[in-house]
This record gives sequence, C-alpha cells and structure tokens, in this order.
Amino acid sequence: MRCPFCGSTDTQVKDSRPAEDHVVIRRRRFCPACGGRFTTYERVQLRDLVVIKSSGKRENFDRDKLERSIRIAMQKRPIEPDRIDQMISGIVRRLESMGETDVPSTTIGEIVMESLDRIDTVAYVRFASVYKNFQAADDFDKFVSELRPAQRNE
Repeated sequence: MRCPFCGSTDTQVKDSRPAEDHVVIRRRRFCPACGGRFTTYERVQLRDLVVIKSSGKRENFDRDKLERSIRIAMQKRPIEPDRIDQMISGIVRRLESMGETDVPSTTIGEIVMESLDRIDTVAYVRFASVYKNFQAADDFDKFVSELRPAQRNE
C-alpha cells in the first residue's frame, strides 16, 4: 500500500480489525520512511460494476460517490453512522448480486430511495429532490402529498 504522505510503497500494517458488521477489514498502517500513520479499509468486491447514465455515458461504479450522496441526504438526521454504513454496504451487495455488470443509474437511484424510505423520511425527500431533479417548491409539494397517502396505509 502506497503511503499517502510520501508515496513510499514500503508500509506496515500495525493493527487489523473487522468493521461494519464484519464486512470490512480496517487496517492501521505505518510508513517507516516518513513516520506517517493512516487507515485503509478492505472489503470484498464481487464484480466490477459499470453505471449506465441516462445520457448513455458509462462510468465505473464508485462506492464513495454513492456514500457521499447518501450522507448528504442524511446530514443532521438522528441516524447512527454505523446504520448508514450498513445501508450502503447492503445497497452495494444488492447491486453486485443482481448478476449484471452494467447497472442503469435509475436502478441505483431506486434502490437508494427504497433504502432511505425505510430509514428516514426527511433523507428520502432530500435524496428524491436531487434524484428526481425538483425545479420548484411545487415539485416538493407534489412529491410529499403523494408520500402522505402511502404512509397512512401503513
């Protein structure tokens, strides 16, 4: 593993432990060249996923990009960080287990919305506002009014 501080490839693992319900290995590393310490995470990747954008453009799936967008939607919400990590891992596992390497961005968006809907309504609406490209306050009104009848039936 290359040191992020000096670029040396001779780094040492000082501590390893499971994280995120034993789906990830967290490793504390030390660089003898510069004395820097840093953390890496190792997780199983079943297959390389490619996202097919609505424009037709293809790009490699980026777990960090998914995580950023979910964390933005969850900002200042009373949700434990571990629960968010579990949700993200669950979404990635679900995508990888679909059997296809090419995944439409709409499929990813729907899975994220479904997951957020189960955890936090505010985060669900926040994510939907970006995912569905809300342009005006009326878009929020319409979306929330469609959401309310579904919640009454539960």
